[in-house]
Amino acid sequence: SDRKTLITGGICCGILLCFASNFQQFGIKYTSVGKAGFITACYIVIVPIIGIFLKKKCSPFIWIAVILSLCGLYLLCLTPGEGFAIGKGELLVLICAFLFSLHILTIDHFSPLVDGVKMSCIQFLTGGILGAVFMFLFENPSIAMILSAAGPILYTGIMSTGVGYTLQIVGQKGLNPTVAALILSLESVFSALSGYVFLHQVLTTRELIGCALMFIAIVLAQLPDIRRKV
Repeated sequence: SDRKTLITGGICCGILLCFASNFQQFGIKYTSVGKAGFITACYIVIVPIIGIFLKKKCSPFIWIAVILSLCGLYLLCLTPGEGFAIGKGELLVLICAFLFSLHILTIDHFSPLVDGVKMSCIQFLTGGILGAVFMFLFENPSIAMILSAAGPILYTGIMSTGVGYTLQIVGQKGLNPTVAALILSLESVFSALSGYVFLHQVLTTRELIGCALMFIAIVLAQLPDIRRKV
């Protein structure tokens, strides 16, 4: 029974992660990176809304944190005056955000029941097999093309996906899924800060305010737990 739960959880997570990543990558082709980042991170709103139907209650602090974080993301990701018409790219990324929400809630369901690292391995095996099938169905890959992109492929596969999503599964054990979604949305902040540190990209006042709002939102979301412990 435990083994069946482990395999089921890993396969479900793998399917959702594979489809979410693919929708995101295709969507980015047809929209700006800023819009894609903002819409993808909308899972911070979708998760608690779906959670209501799954009887996952959120405190008022967490709902305020969600709104604050969304405002911060808007300031951080979107440039002033940038239109927000929903086109093909935006729609694909919105589907991606919904799939990532289901991924977070699926981890929330299975992670307390199974070994997180083992479930993560099954997740990546499932996602890898599905990805390979889609690659041969929709593209014409060659060894030369794969070797030319070996660096980014290895980094994305090992660090961003392998290490990152394994830590997510282990870290989500016993954590409110909405709080997990809020913490995960900090990827936008780290992206901006990494650009400043490594690429010397200057952060505007608008972007700094966005970062600050998101950090405040994360602290606010933790307040109910801190008060409980005190």
